[in-house]
Amino acid sequence: MTHARMTLQRLIVSSLAAAGLAAALSGCAPVVLGGAAVGAIVATDRRTSGAQLEDEGIELRAAARLRDALGDRAHINVTSYNRQVLLTGEVPTEAAKQQAEQIVTRVENVRTIVNELAVMGNSTLTQRSSDALVTGKVRAALVDDRELYANAFKVVTERGTTYLMGRVTQREADRGTQVARGVGGVQRVVRIFELITEDELRQITPQQARPANAPR
Repeated sequence: MTHARMTLQRLIVSSLAAAGLAAALSGCAPVVLGGAAVGAIVATDRRTSGAQLEDEGIELRAAARLRDALGDRAHINVTSYNRQVLLTGEVPTEAAKQQAEQIVTRVENVRTIVNELAVMGNSTLTQRSSDALVTGKVRAALVDDRELYANAFKVVTERGTTYLMGRVTQREADRGTQVARGVGGVQRVVRIFELITEDELRQITPQQARPANAPR
């Protein structure tokens, strides 16, 4: 990876971490987006442009519908990657957890749902700011690792649990998990990957965009 690309990725990571921290501290909305919209900042993505747009639409529509249905009784994060939706956060009852999943199931273009909502009181602003910082540190660690292409990963942290999403090879999945587990503040890592082969990776990733130590 070139010095210029490393510098650009570090700037992006810093901006995303700062934005996440500001959002966490503001506590403006009980339902927040997982971050597909900011993917447009990064030029390279293993999803098609159509899939990226679909993910942004899924997050926007799902967040709006959940907010209308549950209001400030719940704190729900919606993260969509390649039309697979991760729900994290807190809801007051098991019925609300199932209701949230049913609402998102009916959103256009959703392929699958991973429902990681916890039945408990809403997390505090302190916890959310801590999670935002952990996410930033995990992203930075992925950028620093010479065996990985950090843009292939989407990172979400909720109450100390870090979720990893993305279209990655088995090698990348294992290495990314190892890197995330070594970051301070990460209590647990949950993998929600779409696995691809090394041949598929070579087809979708330009040679100059691959990490220095990646198989050729």
